Amino acid sequence: GLLFVPSSEPKTGKNRLHIDLRPDDRDAEVERFLSLGARRADVGQTGEESWVVLADPEGNEFCILGSAH
Repeated sequence: GLLFVPSSEPKTGKNRLHIDLRPDDRDAEVERFLSLGARRADVGQTGEESWVVLADPEGNEFCILGSAH
């Protein structure tokens, strides 16, 4: 598993680490993260992508990828 430790400093630039998650059900996982406090992040997507970009409450972006099946 992963452990995330909060920082007392606000985000000031681009993330130095990017996390992509590939769940069995992308849409269900997006809804789960949104219910936990994530928000959709606009990074110039067209809407045709197979992934969804989210950000945590501090603004750190991560992607939920479409199924590999």
